[in-house]
Amino acid sequence: MAGPSTKTCAACGRRLAPSELYYRFTLVLQGEQDVLDGGGRGTGDELATLMQQLEQGPEDPREWEEQIHWERKGVICSACRSVVMRTLDRPPGDDGPH
Repeated sequence: MAGPSTKTCAACGRRLAPSELYYRFTLVLQGEQDVLDGGGRGTGDELATLMQQLEQGPEDPREWEEQIHWERKGVICSACRSVVMRTLDRPPGDDGPH
């Protein structure tokens, strides 16, 4: 009977021993925008023009998609968990780096 598979930390790349504590994660980043820039009212013609510009542009459609929806799953070690928690759990009233 085979034992548990070896896991690798998605953040630091370290191989995790089967007896070592690890954390599963799912991270989803979704782009949102409440108001489009520009003076237009979002008419059908304006939207069709925008779509045409996007379709004819040099960018790969996958790049556009990843700017709107990016998702990753994996496992991380205890040390990397601490870094992630510090990064995502900022103190109340702190507006962050941006």
